[in-house]
Formats: sequence, structure tokens, C-alpha cells
Amino acid sequence: MISRTVTVNNNYGLHARPATFFIQKANSYKSSIWVDKDERRVNAKSLLGVLSLGIEKGMDINLIADGVDEEAAIDGLAALIETGFAE
Repeated sequence: MISRTVTVNNNYGLHARPATFFIQKANSYKSSIWVDKDERRVNAKSLLGVLSLGIEKGMDINLIADGVDEEAAIDGLAALIETGFAE
């Protein structure tokens, strides 16, 4: 199991469109993946779960992955967030 804290920097946070990109990317990995924010943990492969966190610009979130491709999952999702979802 590995984790990494990342800062969401795109203009509107994790609203519907970037959250959809995030979910699609998360679902491309076999590992179990979660997002932690303010002591709440949700399945990173669940659109409603991720949207329920209300992640806005400038917020830090913790990505956690456990499984055969956990390192690739964390690296890929962190890169997606750090590039601002191409917004």
C-alpha cells in the first residue's frame, strides 16, 4: 500500500468533468484506490464518492493505492491532477 498527497490546482477543483477523467484513469488500474480528504475516504473509482468530497482549487488530497499496479496508479493519478486535467 502506498500513498501520496497532491494539491488540486485546476480552476474549479474536482467538478464533474475533471472528476470523470479522474475516475476513468482510476478504473484503468487493477489496484484498489482511495481518495482521502479531511478524514473522509472514498473509492477513487466512484464518481459520486469523489464528487461528494467537494474538492476545490488549492485543496490537498491524499491518494492511496493497494495492489499489483499501485505505484503506477498513484503516479498516473498524481500526474493527471498536477497537470490540471488539461483545463
